[in-house]
Amino acid sequence: MHKRFQSPLDQEPIEEPLINLTPLIDVVFVILISFILIAPILEVDSVDLARGGPVEKKQLQSNSLSISVHKDNSIWYQNTRVSIQELREILKKEKKKNPHTVPQILHDQTAEFGTYQTLKNTLESVGFEQMDVILKPR
Repeated sequence: MHKRFQSPLDQEPIEEPLINLTPLIDVVFVILISFILIAPILEVDSVDLARGGPVEKKQLQSNSLSISVHKDNSIWYQNTRVSIQELREILKKEKKKNPHTVPQILHDQTAEFGTYQTLKNTLESVGFEQMDVILKPR
């Protein structure tokens, strides 16, 4: 019953488990390559902004579709307040009458962006491919 005393120097060094990072790196590279391949295919909405100034200032056309959004988020068509459903029906009729008309949106800067997006989606669903957004300076 003799216990042998072991000093810390006599012990075998404890090996730490090695972590193999190769599978992790492979997965990261596959994800990176998939993003690189998919990125050019994605469609992103963009708005081309016109340069300001009195020379290039776009005037309201009297025969165009004029849609206004006031600061209380109410939608007005040709100076008449309408709901989004009424506007959809009006725009369908106008699109049939004159398919090349470009609607002009006068959006109050204090109105919510959601109203603009709803209006934009309505115009797209009716078949309009372009719209003019007319902003007034502060």
